[in-house]
Amino acid sequence: MSLAKKLRKLLESGVHRIGELEIQTDASNNHFVLSHHLDTSRAAQPTFGGLVHHAGPTDAREISTYAEDGSYRFTKGQVNLKRGWVMTLENEEALRRALDQFYPACVGLFIAWQNGDLEIENLRDKLARQTGMYRFARTISDAGAQKLVQAVCGPAHQCAKKILWQLNPVTPLDDSEASRFNGIPGMVPESEAIPLLCREACNHFVAECRKAAKAEFEATAKSP
Repeated sequence: MSLAKKLRKLLESGVHRIGELEIQTDASNNHFVLSHHLDTSRAAQPTFGGLVHHAGPTDAREISTYAEDGSYRFTKGQVNLKRGWVMTLENEEALRRALDQFYPACVGLFIAWQNGDLEIENLRDKLARQTGMYRFARTISDAGAQKLVQAVCGPAHQCAKKILWQLNPVTPLDDSEASRFNGIPGMVPESEAIPLLCREACNHFVAECRKAAKAEFEATAKSP
């Protein structure tokens, strides 16, 4: 069964939210209507309540690239998706393509996770692959990495993803808001949403590891 068909089955089971996106089914033609979840009521109106209408998934990348204030969204998991638009999709394949622009591979990752097939890369393995200027990130201490998760990840820092990785196979992340977050922003039951999943540390986190490792090295060098 294709991912698009599996997505339709998820919607039929009651799923309607992914990240900051609300998915509605247009009962008149069985098409799908996609919008920011805070614009749900406007998107449900016959003329979309004045929202800018986009037909098809083509404009999804452009909509998701910049936040409302014009700042670049360096990771699609940020909780700052701009509002004021609505997108109509003629079938589940068009919907899947749109979702993949807003949240890359979100549907496939979730289905693989449900089936127990999702490959997860722990932090130490990720850092071990770094080269060039990021090679130094490997030297960050476990304590430093744990602190960094709490300083960079989670909804308090605009990241809406559920962290699946650990420091290494035997060292889980310390309990915190970031490590507990379920990948579903907003007050939505887990049965009604596809969570955003973080299967490996993102490039932003790796860059922060490099900075933290450098700070640790310099602090050690200055100590008597």
